[in-house]
Amino acid sequence: MKQISFRTDILPLKDGLYRLALRLTMNKEEAEDIVQETLLKVWKRRERWQEIENIEGFAMTICHNLSLDHLRRMNNQLVSLEDNPMEHADKALSPFDNTMIHDRVATVREIINHLPEKQRACVQLRDIEGKAYKDIAAILNISEEQVKINIFRARQSIRQRFQAIENFKLSEKKKKD
Repeated sequence: MKQISFRTDILPLKDGLYRLALRLTMNKEEAEDIVQETLLKVWKRRERWQEIENIEGFAMTICHNLSLDHLRRMNNQLVSLEDNPMEHADKALSPFDNTMIHDRVATVREIINHLPEKQRACVQLRDIEGKAYKDIAAILNISEEQVKINIFRARQSIRQRFQAIENFKLSEKKKKD
């Protein structure tokens, strides 16, 4: 059995925990607090680490539950997730193309922000964090089938809303021309 180290096994999870908390709470400061609280809770259970089959899943579950507790306390008053600048804009693209890509990414982020909580969490864990269905099910305490259904519905909703927005933009452009 592998010896678990806070520095090498748990601390590197910080960014993934932050992204999950941020996606659920949509508040940078709250997400940072939730990550700190998650790491503290994991640290307090260090005597039992060897009994835990998946320490990453364990930490993600704690982070998810703390995020849900925060949402309940805030009465589900959600604020919009601030856009993060695109990290690596393609230098070969024109400024117009880069702007269009940035706008489309922002639109998708906004659509994801308005998904139901379970769908938003599933999309975050699967499509952004790259987690397996089994791990997502354990983190969210739902069946793998429910994970797949939530992801399917979320992707379908994202696709439909994005197409509706794009079609609206095209029709507005045609009206102007």
